[in-house]
Amino acid sequence: MECRVLSIQSHVVRGYVGNKSATFPLQVLGFEVDSINSVQFSNHTGYPHWKGQVLTADELHVLYEGIKLNNVNHYDYVLTGYTRDKSFLEMVVDIVQELKRANPNLVYVCDPVLGDQGSMYVPENLLPVYKNQVLPVAEILTPNQFEAELLTGKTISTEKDAVEVMDLLHSMGPDTVVITSSDLPSQMGEQFLVALGSQRTVKPDGTMATQRIRMEIPKVDAVFVGTGDLFAAMLLAWTHHHPKDLKTACDKTVSVMHHVIKRTIKFAHEMAGPGRKPSSAQLELRMVQSKADIEDPDIVIEATVL
Repeated sequence: MECRVLSIQSHVVRGYVGNKSATFPLQVLGFEVDSINSVQFSNHTGYPHWKGQVLTADELHVLYEGIKLNNVNHYDYVLTGYTRDKSFLEMVVDIVQELKRANPNLVYVCDPVLGDQGSMYVPENLLPVYKNQVLPVAEILTPNQFEAELLTGKTISTEKDAVEVMDLLHSMGPDTVVITSSDLPSQMGEQFLVALGSQRTVKPDGTMATQRIRMEIPKVDAVFVGTGDLFAAMLLAWTHHHPKDLKTACDKTVSVMHHVIKRTIKFAHEMAGPGRKPSSAQLELRMVQSKADIEDPDIVIEATVL
């Protein structure tokens, strides 16, 4: 049975971010990916220069209408990431709701991109839309710590806080929540960051079971763009293959990330030369070169079940 994803994300001519980060890995893993490009830029905005166009909510609606008129609007997954515009995000919600009416089993994977390290980098009027409209229709959510705190209004200082925040997020809609990075201290020392996950499943007898996991992920001394988009895409793929086993899905997702980042860092330093800081162009993810790792990742990071 073929599995089809509608991915509504940014597009760049050069490099890997948004749809460019998500499409190839999903295709390699056997998914059909239909992409709507929320922006079309020359490159990501971390470069000194960038040019391009932004898709409006009305233009998004026109594209969706075309798909619908041809009766090819059947999807198994919807994947979304960075959005700056409130009306665009509301249109995404409308589309997800309509697709769910056509396929009640549709899974919506949402990376609620709001900000990081205590500051928002999208307009504040997006927060209530995420809380009140997006979360109720999302099945899988991949916030960082700051985003999880914004969405719940609670601060995370301990693992217990993180579990409570994930439970709150479950109550707002998504059955699967992965806090992709946090400021919690790692048991493995300063060189590791902590990620946490929680998944609610219904047991055969109708009762709820919750699996919670913790991951210690090696820190990398560089700024990458497109890694969050790759993470959400890989979590979509591996939860599809392991629907009731968040630990295995996360082991594979985080291991893919590790291999891609390691390959990228090695290449960037080779290109930059000794003692020189790699440029944005040199730090573009080595996606094509990582095809084998994406298809069958060697598990190098294992989650512990809490």
